[in-house]
Amino acid sequence: MIRSARYHWKHQIGDILMIIVTGANGRLGRAVTERLLERVPAEEIGVSVRDVDAARDLGARGIRVRRGDFADPSSLAHAFEGASQVLIVSTDATGETALRAHRTAVDAAAAAGAGRILYTSHMGAHPASPFGPMPDHAATEAALRASGVPFTALRNGFYASSAVMLLGAALDTGELVAPEDGPVAWTDHADLADAAVLALTTGGDDLDGRTPALTGPEAIDLAGIAALVTRLTGRPIRRVVVSDADYRARLLAHGLPEARADLLVGLFAASRRGDFAPADPTLARLLGRPAVTLADVLTATVAPVAALRRSGRGGPASG
Repeated sequence: MIRSARYHWKHQIGDILMIIVTGANGRLGRAVTERLLERVPAEEIGVSVRDVDAARDLGARGIRVRRGDFADPSSLAHAFEGASQVLIVSTDATGETALRAHRTAVDAAAAAGAGRILYTSHMGAHPASPFGPMPDHAATEAALRASGVPFTALRNGFYASSAVMLLGAALDTGELVAPEDGPVAWTDHADLADAAVLALTTGGDDLDGRTPALTGPEAIDLAGIAALVTRLTGRPIRRVVVSDADYRARLLAHGLPEARADLLVGLFAASRRGDFAPADPTLARLLGRPAVTLADVLTATVAPVAALRRSGRGGPASG
């Protein structure tokens, strides 16, 4: 049953509402903030950002903009001041750096008196995952439970934009080269931003504690992506499977740092375990509409590049 979070939080803390969004200069945090403005008065929104100047446009629209750095707890005390809810957007770091940052943010939100802490977790969160960010997400969820504050861990599906990244030079070479993989429930950034806003403004039983996986409508492996790109662009793309070691060596030969290469190899190992599947209907049900498909994302991103390549006006497809 959907209930009014707006009434729920006012009932608990009086007439003052303040939703804090971290990482509002990033893609997901900015999308959440923009959508919040459509549902919540600007004076009830605050953003916590490392670069205040980059968020000046939000301040000009009435949003409270304060510097907040997960590596500086005192800055978070100021950025989270008066918070009724805090949305912690996960960092792009991994390992102890990520976990320390997330724990600091959780502690700061609790100290600020937030009535609920929301966190952008992942459907594949697991302590034993071979994909680096997933144990970090699992440990952050444990920190949320230990905080004693009501929380929502948004178990987001894998970003569909990552599928575009994994295509690499396939439009140039006609080959999608990667290790053996498994199906992934690719999910659009915009849908996940909408879901976060709904979690902040409407609540619902699916959004208490750790949510079900919030995913696009189908799980697709790289062979399926190759087939999709072939259909959408007219450029035949062949899926080529290589060993983990060969793939890692190729990445290093192209100048990728070892840590990044290991991260990507771990991604494929986790997908083979089924960590990013199956697709789940919760996101579409929450949105009240079909979730964006991977084909939709590829149509908007890859197909125009391929068309430019055919016309001779585009640069390398992998650029």
